[in-house]
Amino acid sequence: MLKAIYTEKAPAAIGPYSQAIQAGDFVYVSGQIPIDPQTGEVVEGIENQTKQVLGNLKAILDEANTSFSQVVKFTIYLSSMDDFVTVNEIYGSFLTEPYPARATVEVSRLPKDVLIEMDVIAYTK
Repeated sequence: MLKAIYTEKAPAAIGPYSQAIQAGDFVYVSGQIPIDPQTGEVVEGIENQTKQVLGNLKAILDEANTSFSQVVKFTIYLSSMDDFVTVNEIYGSFLTEPYPARATVEVSRLPKDVLIEMDVIAYTK
């Protein structure tokens, strides 16, 4: 059985998709970009964008009754791999061991020309 997850504490979907879908014991969170859900605006700078994306992910995970400690896979999309060290440091401050599996890739362009996007898969038990 599939269940859509939605919270007003994260940006609404900007297309025909859900913020997240729970399928069995896992939650698949759609890619989050650095939109402040209160203003609807993109925050500026890689540090602020990374923190906003992680905050958006946290809000969705909270709504799904799970957390970063239950994330099994992160995918990070960067507009420039030059930001990797900064993103990695901020990302690490949100997590504890055992760390999830992760892929980080540089892409040519992201929605709204943001610098970063992340999606996660989390376990719910």
